[in-house]
Amino acid sequence: MQEAAASIFPAWANYYTITGSSAAALTGLMFVVVTLASNRGRTSDETAEGFGTFSSPTVVHFCTALLISGVVAAPWHSLLVAGIVIALIGTYGVFYQLHITRRTKRLTIYQPMFEDWVWYAVLPLLAYAAALLSAVLLAVVPTHALFLLAAATMLLIFVGIHNAWDIVTYIAIVRAQERVDSESTPPAAR
Repeated sequence: MQEAAASIFPAWANYYTITGSSAAALTGLMFVVVTLASNRGRTSDETAEGFGTFSSPTVVHFCTALLISGVVAAPWHSLLVAGIVIALIGTYGVFYQLHITRRTKRLTIYQPMFEDWVWYAVLPLLAYAAALLSAVLLAVVPTHALFLLAAATMLLIFVGIHNAWDIVTYIAIVRAQERVDSESTPPAAR
């Protein structure tokens, strides 16, 4: 088992360097998104509800991809220990995503559409479940398990990219509508 860890993880070094770097950079860009959103002038309850349901999970997805990349890049001596760490990440992700899905169901400021459910609930849950499954399979079929983990990591990054774009687009549309509304309101009514 020790030989397997020393021989299998280095083959993935470039892949996880790319995914980890991408996830780290995208996490930084989410700070820009949050800054844009916080300058919208909405009430704090609406902002907190939106951040907790949409923005924060997107950052968590990017950070999870970064964490998985770091775990695979670490110089493990045993697949068992690496598998346990990945299992913990996957388990946390599944429970976190179930929590976010419950929050999404209770939203009052926005009613999610089918596409929202797919991108903000289903796909992240699938990615975290795949990471958990890959951890279980790591000791049995390590090559297949690492391909599954790579797919889960890439899915988290793509979900994060989509969701960050979705958030920025929503903010831009709302801001444009607010400008139109304020320009059409007579000065005396403002």
